[in-house]
Amino acid sequence: MKIEEKISHREYIRRYFKRILQSVSFIKGLSVTVRYFFEPSRIVTEQYPENKKTLKMYPRFRGRLEMIEDEHGENKCTACAICERACPNGTINVLATKDIAGKKVLGRYLYRLDTCTQCGLCVEACPFGAIRMNQDFELARTSREGFEMILNRKEGRG
Repeated sequence: MKIEEKISHREYIRRYFKRILQSVSFIKGLSVTVRYFFEPSRIVTEQYPENKKTLKMYPRFRGRLEMIEDEHGENKCTACAICERACPNGTINVLATKDIAGKKVLGRYLYRLDTCTQCGLCVEACPFGAIRMNQDFELARTSREGFEMILNRKEGRG
């Protein structure tokens, strides 16, 4: 009987100290909240959508894919399809065509936002720097329409 009493007493002590440690973590979390209350400049939470016009995303943020174009609407894509092969889930389709001289040029650059994981492997693989991940973060839609995009504005130009 004395052994059973010692085991239950040990279990009681173990539970007692476990509760003390849990209350210490509660106090630690509460101290963070109180500190933010008295120093609101340290808060990192963005008040969206109230600050929608002034909101800046961090440089490392990955939104949807976009083609980099100059002021004339020309892009650097050569239709080499390295980005298409680098994409792990087939989000990108590069459809090449030929110009009048018979040179391979970009016909259509299809991008499916609904299957994209924003991993950025396509951007890293592009040897010409023709694509990038933009800062657009409002990607939600109410229907599946609008998820398939043609990224190049001028098709089949060489």
